This record gives sequence, C-alpha cells and structure tokens, in this order.
Amino acid sequence: MSNVTLLIGGRSYTVACGEGQEEHVTMLGRTIDAKLSTMDGHAGLSEQRALLFAALLLADEVDELKQSRGAEHPPPQPAIDESAAPELEALAARLENLASSLEG
Repeated sequence: MSNVTLLIGGRSYTVACGEGQEEHVTMLGRTIDAKLSTMDGHAGLSEQRALLFAALLLADEVDELKQSRGAEHPPPQPAIDESAAPELEALAARLENLASSLEG
C-alpha cells in the first residue's frame, strides 16, 4: 500500500493506493484539479460542492465517450485489482458522507 498526495483546488489530499498505482492516481488528481480550474464561478462554492460539480462534469464526459463508442464496441473490461478495494470502499464512504452533508 502506498500513499500519494494530490493537490486539488489548492488543497492537499493524501490518499492510499495500491503499489505501482501512484502515477495513475496522481494523474487522476491532476485531471480533477484541471476540471476545477475550468469551472467558472466555483470560487463561491464550498469545497464539497465544487468537488461534486467537478465529479459530475467528469462523469458526464465519460458518459459521452461511452455513448460515442456505441453499443457495437463495448469498452474492454479492466483487470480487477482486489488490493484497491479497501481504498475504494473508504472513498465511497467519504463521498456518501459528503453527499449526505450536501443534502442536509
């Protein structure tokens, strides 16, 4: 297990990842940071809300890419790395907590 520190929206986040996944997770963090920087008016939003909107915009881009590929060419199934499951579960729990606080 490794830790990487991501700089997103001017704030540092330390996240755990599987051995050998450090570069990939760092690249994903840069992608999120880049998406935040392209969002007009996000300075007035709370950190949680800005991250939520960035995630929604990125998810929309992924969905558009999937649709443009068409049903005739389904995306290849990635190999499942079971070692990342605890980190993904922790991240999912954190996102659920953030969503709950936004709803409340």
